[in-house]
Amino acid sequence: MSVEKIALAGLTPREITEALGVSQAFRGKQIFQWIGKGAESFDEMTNLSVQFRSELKEKAVLRSSSVTKVLRDSDGTIKLQITLKDGLAVETVLLTDKEGRKTACVSCQVGCAMNCAFCQTGHLGLARNLEAGEIVEQFLYLEKHAGPLDNIVFMGMGEPMMNLSNVRKAVAILTDKEGRALSGRRITLSTSGVIKGIYDLADNGPKIRLAVSLTTADADFREKLMPIGKTNPLGELQKAIAYFSEKTGKRVTLEAALLHGKNTGDDSAENMVRFAKNLDVHINLIPWNPVAGLPFEEPGAAECARFVRKLEDAGLNVTL
Repeated sequence: MSVEKIALAGLTPREITEALGVSQAFRGKQIFQWIGKGAESFDEMTNLSVQFRSELKEKAVLRSSSVTKVLRDSDGTIKLQITLKDGLAVETVLLTDKEGRKTACVSCQVGCAMNCAFCQTGHLGLARNLEAGEIVEQFLYLEKHAGPLDNIVFMGMGEPMMNLSNVRKAVAILTDKEGRALSGRRITLSTSGVIKGIYDLADNGPKIRLAVSLTTADADFREKLMPIGKTNPLGELQKAIAYFSEKTGKRVTLEAALLHGKNTGDDSAENMVRFAKNLDVHINLIPWNPVAGLPFEEPGAAECARFVRKLEDAGLNVTL
């Protein structure tokens, strides 16, 4: 019976040293540094002896997952399908903004239990949480395909607050100065509105940015679109967002997927203004992308522009 090899991408330098059973702590740091640089094989680790590299191949692998599909768009977007060690798959996406900044949009779960009506992942159900290494590997694979990345957002498949321990460890690994050394200011966690998690993140870190998928500030309609609204009501969500901003000193992003004729009218704008006006927030509006089988339509350009104007006229900071 074969013994499963140790996957190293999800381990700290100390954990690497202990898992490999090596006596010199600096060996764990060396391997960790190479992983952060994007090394995909032990042969690339030229400051390790040939014999040591051979021993490592016998007992460990750098990554437990593999890229099984690559999709590229003319606007610079890259989507990777990543197959995990148990055969399940997730996706991670590279987004490039108008200034050329590159953001890794990573998954934290296989599927999702939130069941948001407008989200395809929500209709898959939840298979399992991702391990920290499986999260880190997504970022490393995207850097291989797109070069150095500027930001990372936990906004792919899954609800990050429901896998916060592994998200925390992935962040710790990616921000470690001995490794990839990504700044915490460049990391955002996007939640559908898990209030307990927002307080936990504010009180216990890590010191990263927060985005909340609001979509609509009409309580009844939000509960229909996002079932989490039934147990995490808007009023309490508003308090949690205020607490996070006050505790961390960071502005929160409110996200809204704009659905044609559903949450783009004047009443929807007024509800959002009332929700956001006393909060330290930036509003990010995202025109919904059509998904076969879902009962929504993409909003038109004029429809989006009118909604933006309504919010801006009320003094809110808005990006479409």
